Amino acid sequence: MKPARILRVVLLAGTVVSTIGCDQATKHIARTHLAGSPPLTLLGGVVRIALAQNEGGFLSLGASLPSRLRTMLFLLGVGGALVLAAVYLIRAADLRFSALLCAWCLWAGGLSNLMDRVLFEGRVTDFMIVGLGPLRTGVLNVADVAIATGGVFLVLTAWGRRAHARFER
Repeated sequence: MKPARILRVVLLAGTVVSTIGCDQATKHIARTHLAGSPPLTLLGGVVRIALAQNEGGFLSLGASLPSRLRTMLFLLGVGGALVLAAVYLIRAADLRFSALLCAWCLWAGGLSNLMDRVLFEGRVTDFMIVGLGPLRTGVLNVADVAIATGGVFLVLTAWGRRAHARFER
């Protein structure tokens, strides 16, 4: 294997491991230290820290679904999608490094939240609320930030490539 390829694999693997590690560590701290505590307000209210156990998906979507359907959707559906995505990403030698990095961030966040669902009876630990004034996120975690950041930058990367290709014509 060429040194450039080895470096690429090491950087992508490091991204996955550090994303999952940071997410799981912060969730453990939240479960250990925030249970039964009032919310913390930081940075003049920009960040609020409060423990929440989310049975749904992003922003609790699907939390009111019947338990069996939630299990099928969030464990089997997400697990299957992550397996397919990993196979694709491992085989996708023609993708640019920036796109791969974004995609692996998205994947790592999804896997870390899936780990929570498996370990904590279908629930994902959330603990951060970010915003200014009345504009606030839902309660989220580090994996959600990785998913959102990876997704946004993946779209921007694809859009930038298309715009660049049109400009060169």
